[in-house]
Formats: sequence, structure tokens, C-alpha cells
Amino acid sequence: MDFNMKKLASDAGVFFSRAVQFTEEKLGQAEKTELDAHFESLLAKADCTKNWTEKILHQTEVLLQPNPSVRVEEFLYEKLDRKVPSRVTNGELLAQYMVEAANDFGPGTPYGKTLLKVGETQKRLGGAERDFMHSASINFLNPLRNFLEGDWRTITKERRILENRRLDLDACKARLKKAKAAEAKASVNHLRCLHQFVESQATYYAQGYQYMLDLQKQLGRFPGTFVGNAESTSPPPATTSPTTVAATIPVVATVGRAPNPATAVEGALNLNDVKPPASGTRKARVLYDYEAADSSELALLADEMITVYSLPGMDPDWLIGERGNQKGKVPVTYLELLS
Repeated sequence: MDFNMKKLASDAGVFFSRAVQFTEEKLGQAEKTELDAHFESLLAKADCTKNWTEKILHQTEVLLQPNPSVRVEEFLYEKLDRKVPSRVTNGELLAQYMVEAANDFGPGTPYGKTLLKVGETQKRLGGAERDFMHSASINFLNPLRNFLEGDWRTITKERRILENRRLDLDACKARLKKAKAAEAKASVNHLRCLHQFVESQATYYAQGYQYMLDLQKQLGRFPGTFVGNAESTSPPPATTSPTTVAATIPVVATVGRAPNPATAVEGALNLNDVKPPASGTRKARVLYDYEAADSSELALLADEMITVYSLPGMDPDWLIGERGNQKGKVPVTYLELLS
């Protein structure tokens, strides 16, 4: 026997797909392709014809042969393709009994003669019954059986093939719909992941920039430490507009030995005497916690709101921040300027 495992697996997959589609249709969870209305009407007529044909066939068999055991025996002979043994009818059997009784009572007696006459008539009736059963079987029962065992089986087979093809079509439609939905979802997820990657990268560069500023500030506190131009530092992170910072904070170049850039204004003015300008103050949201390095700086907590402004000659990487009665310098990279 040629056993093809791939074909078996393929057939099993098709059967499972059809079963899933059929179950989801019955539960109302899947769309079903509707057949042509005229074709559906023909199918309904075919079902009606089949049902009534089975009932008429069965009842006719009961009429012609009331004995169920004999009907089963004849059915088996027919399925085994063997000739059904000849049986006498009830009328013929009655005629036989009457003739035998007439012979015992005496054919010359009045009762015997009567039994013979009645027996002959019953025999003719029995023969007529046999002819009727034979004719009904050939001209009526056989065509009904041929319809049920031939035409109806062909109709059923074709309907099964059509139903399987419809299930395959609807299953393919359902898979295509799910694939499109998954593709759209994947596209959205990929876009979201790309945004998250860019945000993470921006955060990374902002942290690196701040770390270098902190290092520069610490190095500026050591005696004998020389730094280059303050403008040579990296630009502020993406959260702060470079044009806005440049417009707000003047850039002052320092060459040679320089003190801490964060305290560039501290020697020129006293923070307690600094008054905010009449215009030019802005609100800012703190992005990260910041610990003040000295009394001239203002410690920050993430997500709090402060007021900021710049002063002439300040390092462009720093602003003056106010929170209530507290005032001090704050790094620009830790802020998100709002208005």
C-alpha cells in the first residue's frame, strides 16, 4: 500500500480547517458565503423529494409485505445479490387448505363441492396478488429505490463537495482577514518600537551630555585646570530647542584658565539681589533629579515645575531657576521649557 505521509498530513490539515470554519459559523463567529437563491431552492426541493420518497417506499413495502421478518429477509437477499425464494401468498395458502379439506370431507358432498369452488377462487385471488406485488415491485418500488440509491447519492456527494469547497473558501477568507489585521497591528507595533528606540537614544545622548557637563564642572573647581571655549560643548538634548536657548542665553567665550562655568555669574552678582526680568521668564518642567553642587545652585526634583530666566553673561548651559522663595542656577539639560 502506497502510504504518503505528506498527503495524509495535508488532508488532516484541510479537514481540521473545515471543522473550525464550520464550528465558528454555527456559533456565529465567522462569515458564511451564501449560495445562489435559486440553487438553495433546488436543494430544498431535493431534500423534500428525498424525505417523501423514503416514506412512500417504506409504507408501500409494508403494504405489500406486512411481515417485518420477511421484509428483512428479502432485503438481505437483495443486498447479497441472490434470488429471493418463491413464497406462496396468503390467498394461495388458504386455497390449498380448502382443497385439502374438500378432499377429506368428500368432493361429492355439498360442503366439499363448496370448498372446492371457494378454494379455486382464492387460488386465483392469490395469483392476482402475486402478480400485483411483482408488478408493483418492478414498476413502482424499484424506481424509488433507484432514485434513493443512485440519483440521491450523487446529489449528496456533489453537495458535500460543494460544501467542502465553500468551507475552504470561507476559511481562506478568514485567514486573509486575520493576516491583514495582524499586518496592520505589526506595522503599528514596529512604528511604536521605532519611536521608543529614538526616544531611548535621545535619552542616552542627553545623559551622556549631562555627565560630561558634570565632569567639566568638577574639573573647573580644581586649581590649575584649563578648559577651552565654553561654546565647544555639545548642543543641548532634543528636549530643549537650540534656537530658543541661543536667543535666551547670550554666549560668552572664555579662553584660558576659567573657573567653574556654572559659577560664571556668581562672582559678578549676588543671587539674592537678582530680580527676574519684567518679561522673558518661562515655565519649565524638571526632567531628572538634580543635586545642587553648592549654595549658588538650586536642587531639583523630577516632574516639578519652576520658573526660569537668563541673565546677561550667563553660561548658555545654565539658567536662573526660582521655586517659591528658593532661587539658584539650574542646568538647561535637566529642564523642558514650556512657555
